[in-house]
Amino acid sequence: QVQLVESGGGLVQPGGSLRLSCAASGFTFSSYYMSWFRQAPGKEREFVAGINRSGGFTRYADSVKGRFTISRDNAKNTVYLQTSSLKPEDTAVYYCGRTATVTGLMFENDYWGQGTQVTVSS
Repeated sequence: QVQLVESGGGLVQPGGSLRLSCAASGFTFSSYYMSWFRQAPGKEREFVAGINRSGGFTRYADSVKGRFTISRDNAKNTVYLQTSSLKPEDTAVYYCGRTATVTGLMFENDYWGQGTQVTVSS
């Protein structure tokens, strides 16, 4: 069965960095776009970044552009989200997802991981 397992979250000071990882299994990883979303307390889940099958195409939410980088290693069945210059407003649970369809800039996922908490605070 499809499994997505995120790791790498934690508590970091403003301006700091974290690298999130999402290990995938149960499907042909290289055949799917992948994406990261996040959900802050009291808010809806929002798109953060997406990547195509080869890693040569990426998309970012305006709020993280220039600070976050999505990448993938198809040999390791893993997608990454490198975060930097973190702000308190980046605090959220971060989820990776297997992307079923991409319509314009909309990444729609059919499977999700359990999420990893990122807290940005001094």
